[in-house]
Amino acid sequence: MATFTTPETSAPVPLELAESARARRQGLLGRDGIAGALLLSPASAVHTLGMRFAIDVAYLDRTLRVVAVRTMRPGRVGLPRPWARHVLEAEAGTLERWGVRRGVRVVVRDP
Repeated sequence: MATFTTPETSAPVPLELAESARARRQGLLGRDGIAGALLLSPASAVHTLGMRFAIDVAYLDRTLRVVAVRTMRPGRVGLPRPWARHVLEAEAGTLERWGVRRGVRVVVRDP
């Protein structure tokens, strides 16, 4: 499993990669939670229709710099972000704790 860090993370965060169209469509649907985060790539928008929990969503540009962060309750449709090329999803409240905010660059490491 991959991991990611920011300048403020104290330890690498577990990261699942959703790189196929099927994996991106599935996202976090049908789950009760996630230990770590899910990176949808490529992606510029997400929805929470049918989700069981609220999520934090970070929209990343092509260099993995955060362009926006939102918290989405279940049953919502997010607007596409024009400069976003990737989307990072995690349980609501966790991205702030990991230092993921606008302007921060996320560093992804493969196992």
